[in-house]
Parts: sequence; C-alpha cells; structure tokens
Amino acid sequence: MPWFKRAEKGIHTPTEQKKETPDGLWYKCPDCKTVTSMAEHRKNLSTCVKCDFHDRIGSKEYFAILFDDNKFTELDENLTSGDPLNFVDSKPYPQRIAATQKATGLKDAVRSAYGKINGQNITIACMDFAFIGGSMGSVVGEKIARAIDHARKTRTPFMMISKSGGARMMEAGFSLMQMAKTSAKLALLSEEGLPYVSLLTDPTTGGVTASYAMLGDFNIAEPGALIGFAGPRVIKETIGKDLPKGFQSAEFVLEHGFLDFIVDRKQLKQKLTDLLSMIVSEEAFAKPKAKATKVSKAS
Repeated sequence: MPWFKRAEKGIHTPTEQKKETPDGLWYKCPDCKTVTSMAEHRKNLSTCVKCDFHDRIGSKEYFAILFDDNKFTELDENLTSGDPLNFVDSKPYPQRIAATQKATGLKDAVRSAYGKINGQNITIACMDFAFIGGSMGSVVGEKIARAIDHARKTRTPFMMISKSGGARMMEAGFSLMQMAKTSAKLALLSEEGLPYVSLLTDPTTGGVTASYAMLGDFNIAEPGALIGFAGPRVIKETIGKDLPKGFQSAEFVLEHGFLDFIVDRKQLKQKLTDLLSMIVSEEAFAKPKAKATKVSKAS
C-alpha cells in the first residue's frame, strides 16, 4: 500500500517544500484536553465546546459580548501610570509600563466604557490580566472611581468585571489606597439607589477581592474562577494542612455564601439584562423630582 506508506528509502523533502501547520489554528482545552479550531473556540466565546472550561479573555472580548453591536464610548482611555516611588526591579517601572503597553495595546489594567446592553444603558469597567497580571495600581483605582462617577451622573447601573492578581507592588501604598477610594465611591453609588453588579472572573485575588470585587449588590462569577485573597499554595504553606477539594473555586465560594450565582459566559448578557430589569424599571433611574412646598399666606 505505497499510497500511505513510503516504499522507497532515502527520499528527502527540501525545507522550502515542507508544509508546517501555522500557529494559532487550534485550541487545546487545559482541562479536558479536547482539541478544536480557534475559530470554533472564539465562536463559543472562548469556552470549551466539550467541558465548558472558561478560558481567560480581556476587556475587548467582554465589551464585544455585552455591548449591543459592540458599540460603546470608552472613558478616560489615555490615562496612564506615573512613577511616584521611582521603583526599579529588573527594570525601571516606566520602562515596564511602556513595554507592557506595546505588547498588549492597552494603557493599563482596566478599561471603562458606557453603552447599551439589550437597550438598557450601562457603565462597565473591565480588568485585563494581560497587563501586569491585572494588578491594581493608581490608574486602575482612578478609572474605576471615574466610571462610578459617570454612572452616578448618567443614572445608569454600574458593572465591574474583575480579573486580577491583586495590588501592584511597584506602587506600594499608592496601590493599597485604591481599595479605600473605590469602596467609598461605591458607597456613594449605593446611596443614590443605583445598582452595582460585580462579576468575578479567573483569577480574582488580593486587594481587588478585599475591596470592590466583593461589594456588589450582586456578586456573580464565571464557572471555575479562582476567587480568594491569598492563593491556595500560600495558605497551604501557612497553615500546614491540605485544603478542601476545589478550595477557592467559584463553586466553593458560592456554596459558602459569598456569591449570589454563577453564570456561563454564553448566557451572561441575557442574565444581566434580566437581573437589571427585575431590580427596577428605567424610569426609576431618573433623579427624584423635588416636591413643591405650599406656602400659606398669613391672615
């Protein structure tokens, strides 16, 4: 059967005639090892077609999923980090920022925008893990604070999509201050009766979990997302004991009462629309009108 078995020996194909499979055509699920085409994987919103494993995606993909026709107005898109501490590790902090901006096409680890989701106005801030591990620096805190102010000004619901390794060590105390700033802004949002939905994705850890990620009127998560403060390895080394199976997974956190529900990425837009429509009608987002006061004439 020479049509599939090479009968003659010593035949060599020149390098220029060899055909290589281009990179990026196939996706192998890290969980169930199923192989599928990248086109099919993207069509399935970067979730495994067999086991529904949720691959990490960034703000570009989340905005395309949520905003109607992928139309939105980005807020504070050119805000970038300074170097308040003159921090240097293997390279100066400004060089690290510039290199990461060039590699990712992002200005920092969060993007904020407003638009419509199934016709309902909404303001969304979304973190990008590709930018220094989604670390929370002064720009991240400032952009989230400004996005919350925009939601208050326009009377729209606010949604935060978290994906972070925690505080950014290059900014030390400036990074930790963002926990208090964003939490205070969310308190103002709550006082005005505007809903806040927090979506926790893989991974959501450190100071982000300890602040705005867990302060939602509704805390929701994607399946299998790692959610916690310190990582499982650090906790295990600290306490010297084996951790429960699935510790700090979204399912574990839901079971212990820290989440409202888990939502599949493919159902996220409709679930969010249903949730907001149940909370209040659009008219309720309008500022309350001042009541007229009758003044009686003195007799």
